[in-house]
Amino acid sequence: MTTRIDGGDGADRPAGVAGADLFTNADLRAWVARAERALVRHRALLDRLDARLGDGDHGENMSVGFGDAVRSLNADPDGHDAGELLRDLGQVLVSSVGGAGGSLYGTAFIEAGIAVVGRSSLQVGDLAVALDAAAEGLARRGRCRVGDKTIYDAMRPAADAIGDAARQGQDVETAIRAAARAARVGMIATRPLIARRGLALRLGEGSRGHQDPGATSCFLLVRSMLPGADGAR
Repeated sequence: MTTRIDGGDGADRPAGVAGADLFTNADLRAWVARAERALVRHRALLDRLDARLGDGDHGENMSVGFGDAVRSLNADPDGHDAGELLRDLGQVLVSSVGGAGGSLYGTAFIEAGIAVVGRSSLQVGDLAVALDAAAEGLARRGRCRVGDKTIYDAMRPAADAIGDAARQGQDVETAIRAAARAARVGMIATRPLIARRGLALRLGEGSRGHQDPGATSCFLLVRSMLPGADGAR
């Protein structure tokens, strides 16, 4: 069965991410809330994908983890910088998300936070640094690379796309849209792959033809950085 999720470049979404050149703390908090809604909306899909390759609970686990993250941020509304917010998110995910997803995503966000600690707002270059740190932290933690049929297959292209956008002097929204498109391409590219990491490794050739649930949740998270993206089909 073909899995269909919109690609992050729909024409009827609100324009702008706070400011053309900044992704602020308010944007980060709004992104976590949108991400939680997107994960809840697609929870059954993520669980179905995971049932073919793993334990069948990736959607449930991610929804719970980001729900906890939203509550944690709401309980502490004051003055953390972007790096602290990302590290806090990572720590919540480590403790709340079951399975490998918690440690992988938790590590990714903690590394992203370390990379931009002290910044109150993120320019495109800062986003590129943060996503690159997230991708490489996840790769080290999961001992994975592109082609292994993991989260990294979507996260690495997204980070590269934002890096390219930063070098071209593009604005924040344009960069994020490019990252969402790249993450979607990476997600879809996992379908014909044979898994080389995680629980799906045991399936061997049987893992071919199934979209990776972690790459799918990664695409949803990247797309959720865009205002209005949680309402996508």
